[in-house]
Amino acid sequence: MGDPKRIRKKYETPGHPWRKERLDEELRLMGDYGLRNKREIWNALSKLRKYRAMARSLYTAVGERRTLEESKLMGKLYRLGLLPQSATLDDVLRLSVKDLLDRRLQTMVYRLGLSKTIHQARQFITHGKVFVGQRRVKAPSYHVLRGEEEAIRVSSPQSKPAGE
Repeated sequence: MGDPKRIRKKYETPGHPWRKERLDEELRLMGDYGLRNKREIWNALSKLRKYRAMARSLYTAVGERRTLEESKLMGKLYRLGLLPQSATLDDVLRLSVKDLLDRRLQTMVYRLGLSKTIHQARQFITHGKVFVGQRRVKAPSYHVLRGEEEAIRVSSPQSKPAGE
């Protein structure tokens, strides 16, 4: 069964690690989204692969099971902010890794204009300066849910008294 304390990786590495097109694309994504390493891309790709596999399996399902599971999947992707309310299974299959990376807290802080660069956004988050609602979030990879965009704020630096 395995040790429950053992942390397992949440991603799959590429099957062909040295393909130039994939390496160039990953490098460009790392620069555009200010990612720390390629594992963050692979993690997003694994999540995307899981959602797309669910959608493909629903194409073969029939009857009440299909409608029930399709509404669950669409509701989840709507809450995650990846799809609009009126989306279909085809829209799930059209999702890209950029759609997932756009919903990261680091990207949202930068796109909302709370930081000057994407790297500064990551620094603010890891230093504990970013709040989502009333919660301090220290993970740049935090997935911002639909409706949480307005609640993102950066705390202002505390001014020290003159005597210190």
